[in-house]
Amino acid sequence: MVRRAALIGLLISLLASPALSQVTSATASTGKTSYLVGDYINYKIQVGYKPGTTVFPPMIQDSLRNVTLLKVEKPSKVAISGDTTITYAYTLSCYDSAGVTLPGIPIFYRTASDTTLQVVPTNPVRLTVSTVKVNLKEGIKDVNAPIKIPFDWKWLLIWIGAALLIAAIAYYLYRRYKKTKAAAASVKPLVKLLPHEEALSSLHQLEQQQLWQRGLVKEYHSAITEIIRRYFEKRFKMPAMELPTSEAVELLKRRPESAPILDLTYGFLSNADMVKFAKFTPMNSVNEEMMKQAYEIVNKTAVSNGRDGKENGDAVQ
Repeated sequence: MVRRAALIGLLISLLASPALSQVTSATASTGKTSYLVGDYINYKIQVGYKPGTTVFPPMIQDSLRNVTLLKVEKPSKVAISGDTTITYAYTLSCYDSAGVTLPGIPIFYRTASDTTLQVVPTNPVRLTVSTVKVNLKEGIKDVNAPIKIPFDWKWLLIWIGAALLIAAIAYYLYRRYKKTKAAAASVKPLVKLLPHEEALSSLHQLEQQQLWQRGLVKEYHSAITEIIRRYFEKRFKMPAMELPTSEAVELLKRRPESAPILDLTYGFLSNADMVKFAKFTPMNSVNEEMMKQAYEIVNKTAVSNGRDGKENGDAVQ
């Protein structure tokens, strides 16, 4: 009996061990810990994970404070003995002298056996940023005298020609606007589409354009998230176009009718953010799944009561 209990305890400890986790490591580091104001800070995040795991690029712009994000490098991967290590590199800078702590960055991931979004944080990194030392004993140096540049008549002619060209273009656009306005006045107004009808139509048109199939992956993800965010603005009366993903999802939580799509929406917008801001190149299956998820988000929240321009859920605040 004692032996069986010991075996059970050993099995539980092994299952709880970090070595069995799908993400084996998530570490952050910099080249050094002491910098001058304005220096480039090379910040790296390395994530080790096992096969069958999907790791999402960290959204560091929502986590960093007191430093400025200057550049995001393309992630690099190294596979050893089946496990993979992916490195995310960033260039930061700090413009104030102080002790700076880069907080732990949340790393989101999914496993093949569980579609639930999981998270593991990196370690915090502490830096010291100092000002440049000034020698107060040295005197103030004179400023060099201004350089006189001779007047060039060719530049005057160029500016006159540019002004005439701009005036001609403005006149052409004005005439075109007047013709377009006159033509629009004679067109019979179209029936106003309900938010879900407009969103489904836009998704269908985007699907027909085949952007990601033609290599325009970033444009595809920008367009599909704009359609869904515009749908949220009209369907739930919220400023979805202006908010980051985390704040948009928080507003959705206040709408009871959005409950079936909360997790789906967070994953959908996060995938698009990684492509647009972290230069992440998704697989073709991810691009196809994005379109399926967009249709599902709209269909699960579509509510109509006729052609009066309102939806039943609009009164819920």
